Amino acid sequence: MKDFARLFTAIDQTTKTNTKVAALATYFETASDDDRLWTIALFSGRRPKRTVTTTLLRGWAAEAAGIPLWLFEESYPIVGDLAETIALVLPEGNQHEDHPLSHWITYVKSLSALDEDDRKTAVLDAWSILDPTERFLFNKLLTGGFRIGVSTKLMTRALARATGQDEADLQHRLMGSWTPETTSFHDLILSENPEADLSKPYPFYLAYQLDDPNELGTPTDWKAERKWDGIRGQLILRGGEHYLWSRGEDLMTDRFPELARARDFIPDGTVLDGEVLAFKDGQPLSFNALQKRIGRKTVPKKLLTEAPVILYAYDLLEWQGEDIRAEPFEKRRNLLENITKTLPDDAPVKCSPLVPFTTWDALAKARDASRDHNAEGLMLKRADSPYLSGRKKGDWWKWKVDPLTIDAVMIYAQAGHGRRANLFTDFTFAVWNGNDLVPFTKAYSGLTDAEFRKITSWVRKNTLQRFGPVRQVTPEHVFEIAFEGIQESPRHKSGVALRFPRMFRWRHDKPLQEANTLDDLKEMLQTYG
Repeated sequence: MKDFARLFTAIDQTTKTNTKVAALATYFETASDDDRLWTIALFSGRRPKRTVTTTLLRGWAAEAAGIPLWLFEESYPIVGDLAETIALVLPEGNQHEDHPLSHWITYVKSLSALDEDDRKTAVLDAWSILDPTERFLFNKLLTGGFRIGVSTKLMTRALARATGQDEADLQHRLMGSWTPETTSFHDLILSENPEADLSKPYPFYLAYQLDDPNELGTPTDWKAERKWDGIRGQLILRGGEHYLWSRGEDLMTDRFPELARARDFIPDGTVLDGEVLAFKDGQPLSFNALQKRIGRKTVPKKLLTEAPVILYAYDLLEWQGEDIRAEPFEKRRNLLENITKTLPDDAPVKCSPLVPFTTWDALAKARDASRDHNAEGLMLKRADSPYLSGRKKGDWWKWKVDPLTIDAVMIYAQAGHGRRANLFTDFTFAVWNGNDLVPFTKAYSGLTDAEFRKITSWVRKNTLQRFGPVRQVTPEHVFEIAFEGIQESPRHKSGVALRFPRMFRWRHDKPLQEANTLDDLKEMLQTYG
């Protein structure tokens, strides 16, 4: 654990990518196989499940520190992180033992089988033999919230340096549903057969936002298609089975049973990249229709009828068992069109059509009509581009339509977490309904650090009431809220819910009375919902 703590400290104390990669590579060269495997798992989001509630941890920590619980609770929002708060308030232990990371993960997992008294004893014993940094990491494992500023891409680069394996090959090996309980470091990283798991997807190719297509040069070098508002996914057909993976490496096969029929029409050894969409009467439905099915492991017949799902494919990554990602996009696309044009109308896979254009002005007009197609904008892909891994600049771009916006009044504020724990960054916004302000959304991103500091100073001077960590403030400031979509929501007092709300700008120029109304929101719901 001390080696892992040193690695964490080295990563936490720098923003330089090369320094982080070097620290990780050194760790991967020297750590045990079990610790290397668990480190890979932690940095790729495969965390142990929570085994102790935060309520119990707060009480145990206050008791061990000899302070009243109310003082701990007041300290928590100031620090901004529960694991760090606990590590800071606990007294220095009188003995230190060095067990490997894998020991502590097994220790944490074993707590779920203990009753509350034994769990408390085990946690207190661990706190007593760990130094503050090790306690912090142990607490992160306890709460199931282990997140460190290391991307999978950065970790993979370090792993390639430490093992001599190809980085692209490692990216593929780390995809899929493996866990440290189901594999070993050797089998995952060093084995001769990285294709042993037939369900494994390819790393997704991601695009950067485009502001001006004129920067891309000649229009004839590019292909355009709609940027659909669904769930990005890879449909894999191998070994007589099918698998559906989301971009976040979430296996979604059982959630969308319609796609099982793809095996009836598309041969084994095929991997398609596309968008999972609710699709009916020959056209994509809005994201609102699909959202009703997200999170459901079993889907009632009514939903299957109201919001049937397809994969709207726009790329072919594997054909007849061969990885063809290095082939030019135009060639992959032509092959995809040939495969899908013979499929029956009721097949659960369709080819997303290209958007024809000869000039950038013509393409801009097509982009402006995106919402008419329930799309977010356009994707632009260089005709000769390979299918790469991760987010790269140059060959693929997303050109989204401008967001929807509405002017709203800030009425509640809450402190952030981590480095922004001393700033108010999470706000609740309201619109007018007659003479009343009705809350309708929350937002926590979009402002600069300087703006967050300025609004924090104002919140502290203009708090009307406190509700735990939340402060009710004087209605005074108007913000322009940007969002991607709007839908009806009986769970909210306003009757609406926004998709991806964020603060677009602080409207210093707009008086309180000129903020938008609930009727304005409902009109937008009728138009865009």
